[in-house]
Amino acid sequence: MKNILIVDDEKSIRQSLEGILKDEGFQTSFAATGEEALSNIQREDPDLVLLDIWMPGIDGLETLKKIKHLRPNQLVIMMSGHGSIETAVKSTKLGAYDFIEKPLSLEKVLLSIQNAIQVGQLVAENQTLKEKISRDYEMIGESLVINKLKKQIKIAAPSSGWVLITGENGTGKELVARAIHLQSTRSQKPFIEVNCAAIPEELIESELFGHEKGSFTGATAARKGKFDQANGGTLFLDEIGDMSLKTQAKILRILQEHKYERVGGNRTIEVDVRVIAATNKYLEDEINTGNFREDLYFRLNVLPFTVPPLRDRKDDIPRLCQHFLQYFCGKESREIKIISEKASQALMTYNWPGNVRELKNLIERLVIMTPDKDIQLEDLPHAIKQNAAIDTPINDKMAELPDSYRAAKELFEKQFLLNKLEKNNWNVSRTAEEIGLERSNLHRKIKAYGIVPEHD
Repeated sequence: MKNILIVDDEKSIRQSLEGILKDEGFQTSFAATGEEALSNIQREDPDLVLLDIWMPGIDGLETLKKIKHLRPNQLVIMMSGHGSIETAVKSTKLGAYDFIEKPLSLEKVLLSIQNAIQVGQLVAENQTLKEKISRDYEMIGESLVINKLKKQIKIAAPSSGWVLITGENGTGKELVARAIHLQSTRSQKPFIEVNCAAIPEELIESELFGHEKGSFTGATAARKGKFDQANGGTLFLDEIGDMSLKTQAKILRILQEHKYERVGGNRTIEVDVRVIAATNKYLEDEINTGNFREDLYFRLNVLPFTVPPLRDRKDDIPRLCQHFLQYFCGKESREIKIISEKASQALMTYNWPGNVRELKNLIERLVIMTPDKDIQLEDLPHAIKQNAAIDTPINDKMAELPDSYRAAKELFEKQFLLNKLEKNNWNVSRTAEEIGLERSNLHRKIKAYGIVPEHD
């Protein structure tokens, strides 16, 4: 039952409201002065306050100020028999949900209370969702590189500077973008994400800037674009390196002038958006090949962030594993699983070409597919187990080596090549260059040893 605090110096009004509200299923408490109301709020935390303006001692408006200082989200409905438009406006500016004139109308009181409680529920749900999003997009890890990144975010987030995030696929560039938004002055405004690589070239302008009715076949109604939706907040342009030069030019104009036109329109729309861009490409190389505008690069690269690959922050792997285990065990209603020591060591020695995303997907698979509580080395993918065998200290492996010199040499060569291929994400050309071997020769050895990447 919702608890409503009635604050009025007239006993008859308190009693009348008590009878009405109890009939509607509400609990009630009372205060005759502003001082009593403040004490009650600190003690009982009511769901809603009905507050009279004209009272002895501190009046209703001053009480409202103090209530909002104590509890910023407290729902308050003001009541007054000497109401005016000026008083009503002042009340709402101070944070009151509604203003009701006396003599009180039963229907209006109940309607205002019901509406206020619905708004309160929506606010609470919104806060819960925001907290859930914050947890879902939390940056897990305490390694030196991650702590340095977190410090940089804390410094840069409150500013209005544009941001460029670089890093390999799966490193968590979106997490960095969301962390910047949540720690910025725009955190209460929208965070809108656009994957530039996932939108067809012919549709990306409409997606970003919106379009007017009839501007192209299928445009049966006007539509707001992502810049419109993000107004006042943050627009995250993921994989901006895949954006066409034509669209890049329009993005540059918005960053310079804060205005644009919708597709098929001629009305200029002003917008206040903080742009955060991200890419897995080396934009300097894209500039040299003519695929990315140099002026846009320098415009975006005001605050550069680089997200390290997982192989450079292996100290975070145990913490990440524990986080993903708890998350997926809860999601799948499974008993919390434990990763064995040998399996943990194998996860630590693997190079993770797919970065955190690969680790997350693996843990989800292990939670679903491993029948036992303990996750053993045998439960891991072939590539990770092979890599663990390669990284086992040589003293531990000596007893397992073949007696024949030639066989031992071939075993070492196979494991060496496998390790280097894993390190280079199975890029044969890059691996050949790194180890000083002809590409064709490397191909022959891969075929001879039967080395194949594990596709899980």
